[in-house]
Amino acid sequence: MALTATSLDDPAHAAVPLTIARTRRAWAAKFRECGIESADVDARILVGHALGLDHAALAATASRPLNAAEQNAIATLARRRLAREPVARIVGTREFWSLTLRVGAATLVPRPETETLIEAALDFIDRRGARSRPLRIADLGTGSGAILLALLSELPAACGIGTDVSAAALAVARHNAERLGLSGARFVACNMAAALRGPFDLIVSNPPYVASAEIAGLAPEVRDFDPRAALDGGTDGLTFYRALAAAAPALLAPGGALIAELGAGQAQSVATLFAGAGLAPATPRHDLNGVPRALCAAKGP
Repeated sequence: MALTATSLDDPAHAAVPLTIARTRRAWAAKFRECGIESADVDARILVGHALGLDHAALAATASRPLNAAEQNAIATLARRRLAREPVARIVGTREFWSLTLRVGAATLVPRPETETLIEAALDFIDRRGARSRPLRIADLGTGSGAILLALLSELPAACGIGTDVSAAALAVARHNAERLGLSGARFVACNMAAALRGPFDLIVSNPPYVASAEIAGLAPEVRDFDPRAALDGGTDGLTFYRALAAAAPALLAPGGALIAELGAGQAQSVATLFAGAGLAPATPRHDLNGVPRALCAAKGP
């Protein structure tokens, strides 16, 4: 039998029997009160995760009352979200490029804007031949493996190496590759490209690009939960772009390209760095918010 109480101030102890739908709406309201913009979506995901129900099953059972254990299970997850822990970290996975990826404390949560880099990479490849041709890819600072695995899912004859300084991040990336059946992916522990030998047709990277002094002002979901090493781009945010510019030319095959994600306002500075290394930067590709987000810089033939 469902619990009853005197108010909806705490959705786990409500005045009337709590159904799945009522619980979801109550927690969504509390999320909105705390300034969480994705309140409705977050509440749906967390309620579904706690109950082991997908979106369709949640809708089909919306009027079912919850027992005390179910209410408490939902409340435990919801209170973590109220503390601004990202939903992906609570449930342990995030969808990226239609792939469900495991995330962990040592990895960034893959973000929609990073799909702009995938689009830029595939556009570069498509303009030079069939996707079915053999390609060799390096993903520097791979984290969860999101970028490399998204590319390999689109390129049936490609193989790739992801690097990261974090052994814990690489364990997550290997798990994702194995679960997705992407056997062309390998992973190695090193700083950026230190352990790699070319040639590569494509080098991709979403490097740390937040200026050190700006980290304190980031949203709490990022500042308090993403690993600082994956955020901190040094005094001006460009430290890792300098490393990319230094390493990429010797590793790229003739006609290959370096494609990097950009922070807001960094397009010109990064293009200058890449051009100074002998690469030819193209016009940056914008994300859905109009921010220049991915820069492709090609090596000459």
